[in-house]
Amino acid sequence: MKRYAFSLVAALALLLSGCRASGLGTPARTVAEFFRKYDGRPGFRTTEWSAGLTTRLLLGRLGKLGGDNDLAQALTAIRSCKVLAFTPTSSGALKLTNEGLSQEVDGLLKNERYTPLAVSAPDNDTALRYAVRQQGDQVQEMVATGHLNSAPDSFVLLDVSGNFTRAQAERLAEFLPNVVRETAP
Repeated sequence: MKRYAFSLVAALALLLSGCRASGLGTPARTVAEFFRKYDGRPGFRTTEWSAGLTTRLLLGRLGKLGGDNDLAQALTAIRSCKVLAFTPTSSGALKLTNEGLSQEVDGLLKNERYTPLAVSAPDNDTALRYAVRQQGDQVQEMVATGHLNSAPDSFVLLDVSGNFTRAQAERLAEFLPNVVRETAP
């Protein structure tokens, strides 16, 4: 009987550790649900901008860099921008970053039919992958996931909603690592 009880406890411990690797609790089904699920948890920081503030800040910086028409049009088409950043402070949190968060986001992006977006010139300070959700020829939402190279154990999720052409989304993806760098921990 003791061996059966020990086996049962061991099996439950393995099962629970496997569930922990896929994130905290039930996996999120949408990007918005992912933000709600992790917002306010220890180690997570969420930053959100309204379209007016985001556009003014980014266009001001763009103007200083000499301007780019596709990028300027994409910036003015932004409706909202949210960043969720996480830096682990324990071995359990590190496991969550390395296995659970990325797998959870990959699953929800696949289920929600996001398509990968290739960026021609990756930024040196970030390691981000991009995916978009389109309606017809227009990109309605762009999601970037990854980490900062200066903090390889970190996790970053960036969600930008708006109305862009694919070319504008590609150009915006080249610019977004600057946003991540300024908002991540």
